[in-house]
Amino acid sequence: MQENVKDMFNLTDRVAIITGGAGLLGEKHSEAIAEFGGIPVLVDLDEEAAFKKALIIKEMFGVCAIGVKCDITNKKDVENLKYKLIKEFGHIDILINNAAIDPKITNSLAEQPLSRFENYPEDIWDFELAVGLKGAFLCSQVIGTEMALHGKGVILNISSDLGVIAPDQRIYRKENLPDNMQPVKPATYSVIKHGLIGLTKYLATYWADRNIRVNALSPGGVYTNQPEEFVKKLTNLIPVGRMALLNEYKAAIVFLCSDGSSYMTGQNLVVDGGRTCW
Repeated sequence: MQENVKDMFNLTDRVAIITGGAGLLGEKHSEAIAEFGGIPVLVDLDEEAAFKKALIIKEMFGVCAIGVKCDITNKKDVENLKYKLIKEFGHIDILINNAAIDPKITNSLAEQPLSRFENYPEDIWDFELAVGLKGAFLCSQVIGTEMALHGKGVILNISSDLGVIAPDQRIYRKENLPDNMQPVKPATYSVIKHGLIGLTKYLATYWADRNIRVNALSPGGVYTNQPEEFVKKLTNLIPVGRMALLNEYKAAIVFLCSDGSSYMTGQNLVVDGGRTCW
């Protein structure tokens, strides 16, 4: 064990898979790994975007970074990803289960909103759970088993403040609409994020004897120029009075993936500006 605190955060040459790596936060998680010397592997269905973002990270931080296409809902694809990385690097040290679908359902004004629980389509439920929960299960099963063979590894599940609390549907309400026409945050997102915390606790105890630490990170909403009305309603629920900035989760990623959190497993780190305190 390293005694120097600064050295405990060193990720030099550690290979880190980031699912959904070409997405908004996936890219930032990858940057955090690279900034501390790690090798981020940006895994995404969008191969071109993953490749381009990996190239930018490589140029920014001077480390190896690669983009890889993989369907994390397909076990064979995940196994092929494992074989590819083991062949290239000889080891996989970190898995960040970040991939998720942010539900955005459109429908005509004459229809009841499909986001509402009473109307939510079964096929969309299946698809979103496949990406957000089944994908994390398959990646943890395949990559975690490889880690267990070598007796070390870190798995980090990206949950959400909505994995701790239910969505406050009042922030989505529109004036002059009846209740059955009001838009809502779909059930899938919160169910998936709660499920990831459960998976975290299960795996943390299951592989504790194999020196695999498993934790979750529950971030709050990130400001990305959302409508002013929505931002005002949401920030009224947050004690610090604002949404997160895009880079504000990087330090938490490094902490949870490094030896800085060596005595932490099975936990959910909530970084939400205090929202879940209320």
